[in-house]
Amino acid sequence: MAKLEIYQFPTRADNYGVLIHDAETGATAAIDAPEAEPIFAALEDKGWNLTDILVTHHHADHTAGIGPLKKKTGCTVTGPAREAGSIPGLDVEVKEGDTVDIGGAKGSVIETPGHTRGHVSYYFPDEAAVFVGDTLFSVGCGKLLEGDAPTMWSSLSKLAALPPETDVYCGHEYTGANCRFALTVEPENEALKARAAEVAENDAKGAPSLPTTIGQELATNPFLRASSPAIQQRLGLEGQPLDVVFGEVRKRKDRF
Repeated sequence: MAKLEIYQFPTRADNYGVLIHDAETGATAAIDAPEAEPIFAALEDKGWNLTDILVTHHHADHTAGIGPLKKKTGCTVTGPAREAGSIPGLDVEVKEGDTVDIGGAKGSVIETPGHTRGHVSYYFPDEAAVFVGDTLFSVGCGKLLEGDAPTMWSSLSKLAALPPETDVYCGHEYTGANCRFALTVEPENEALKARAAEVAENDAKGAPSLPTTIGQELATNPFLRASSPAIQQRLGLEGQPLDVVFGEVRKRKDRF
């Protein structure tokens, strides 16, 4: 039985904040802290008290709110050991295979470097939910700012191996733009065309297209579909290593 209530809300220009709450114990964690005020507002709206922040990576649009949140609530800040020197207020350093407890809910730490050198994701199997920061987006993935294509492909492959029904909570809402690019890479993909139409409707209503699921991403996300014969053929990379195919898709997105 799932223990956590998950609450997603917009923040900054295109970030999404997420709170996870264990009603039995009252424990509440923010996934990252893009900015403090929207998180305070979400906590007040839900009637929850912040006990933890789970940080995915050091970028300011994921950590800027840590100081005010920790000062007001005394929450515990957990984040990647490999980025400990770059995350303000860090209390607990975690690495691959470590666990995090939010009340009675247990999460596993998955190291997912590529966007940054120490990026981590948090997977809660009982809730069938994974919080991936800027590693995986809906129909997209993070830029390779501190890593290379083989590193990011390895990280994405870890996430792709999770159960297909797993809900994926991303750090940003880029789905519309990602669909437009993806259709240039695999225009014959019927699942992708259906997803793009759905996202266009959501965008017109101002509604989010998040969370997504691992299964939906495996069917539509070109960054997870390096093994697709259609993609390999379109890129002129038939039979090449999957990280090479992925790397070419990423380069094309960077120029898109």
